[in-house]
Amino acid sequence: MGTRVTLDDDVAELARRIAGQRGLTMKQVVNEALRTGLRNMGDPPKLTRFRVRPHHAGLQPGITLDNIQELLSQIEGDDSR
Repeated sequence: MGTRVTLDDDVAELARRIAGQRGLTMKQVVNEALRTGLRNMGDPPKLTRFRVRPHHAGLQPGITLDNIQELLSQIEGDDSR
């Protein structure tokens, strides 16, 4: 089937480079690239589930969250404010 397609300069250059490296014609490279690309465009992207595994870090001995000002003072020093 004959169809005229205009390629962007960067796409044509890349296709020429691949054709030279593989010993293929431009037609073969363009057809292979289109088959691969069109096949992938029809499929929805495969998503992988992201799972958070909580880790109990705990607090160091002598540190409490009851008084935030005191905690900041211990961590950053008395001149933190």
